[in-house]
Amino acid sequence: MQKRKLGKNNLEVSALGLGCMGMSSGYGPAGEKQAMIAVIRSAVENGVTFFDTAAIYGPWKNEELVGEALAPFRGRVKIATKFGFKIGPNGERMDGLDSRPAHIKEVAEASLKRLKTDVIDLFYQHRVDENLPIEDVAGAVKELIQAGKVKHFGFSEAGAKTIRRANAVQPVTALQSEYSLFWREPETEIIPTLEELGIGFVPFSPLGKGFLTGKIDENTKFDATDFRNIVPRFSPESRKANQAVVGLLNSIAARMKATPAQIALEWLLAQKPWIVPIPGTTKLPRLLENLGAVAVELTPNDLREINAASDKITLQGARYPEHLQKLVGR
Repeated sequence: MQKRKLGKNNLEVSALGLGCMGMSSGYGPAGEKQAMIAVIRSAVENGVTFFDTAAIYGPWKNEELVGEALAPFRGRVKIATKFGFKIGPNGERMDGLDSRPAHIKEVAEASLKRLKTDVIDLFYQHRVDENLPIEDVAGAVKELIQAGKVKHFGFSEAGAKTIRRANAVQPVTALQSEYSLFWREPETEIIPTLEELGIGFVPFSPLGKGFLTGKIDENTKFDATDFRNIVPRFSPESRKANQAVVGLLNSIAARMKATPAQIALEWLLAQKPWIVPIPGTTKLPRLLENLGAVAVELTPNDLREINAASDKITLQGARYPEHLQKLVGR
């Protein structure tokens, strides 16, 4: 597995990481624990050194799963987790955000226990809390770094101005946001900002929440607990209208003897050397397929062809319902 560096502080990780959220929440019922541990450990055995979780996933259950699965390999891997959502005392999801410095430190201590580790490699603010100066948030994480409890600071879905302000207090190592051929908005402002400041980019949903695998169409039925049921871009009408991007990937994949998912991931890897996608899965065959993307080589001509074709496709549907859209890009 190739390695890449995130940020000026040289956080070195595998070129592809593993997003673990879907093992506990988001895409239907949680996976069976031992089966999910097996997938995570198979990822390690196949060269993955970067694993993504968050306190809100479950809540708490995903951190516990990742901590148990990676305990035997802790010296070989990097774990990213996140703070910032309100969680009730019994692990119940609550409305609202909470990035008060005292709360950040409480979350860090609890995450360390669940992850069975003495340091968090990358600590993201999950969503920007507009009720607090971002300088206070960055300062709190800076204190955790100085205390040796966190190594690197990051954001999830933050806007460029917020990143700049925070970076002046505590250097930001990575931004995690959605980016793929299904959502190219970061190319406008975010990617140039990250390049200027020397910040790495960790695209989540690099396969468009599964859409770019080619396995989803307008007739696909999602589990009642699947997040995609409330995503406008995943309405049956949008799924039907957006098949053009899958057709593009299918045509390139057939020519290169690869899969649509592999082409989608390699396209991301080819954008910048400091981009590290984190596709998620609960299935070992899908994990191995995704990791096979690093062996696919898209030429400059291939990339121009994909970009030109993608530019002509207008995708239908917002990527979040309105109440969640308000939390991104702040």
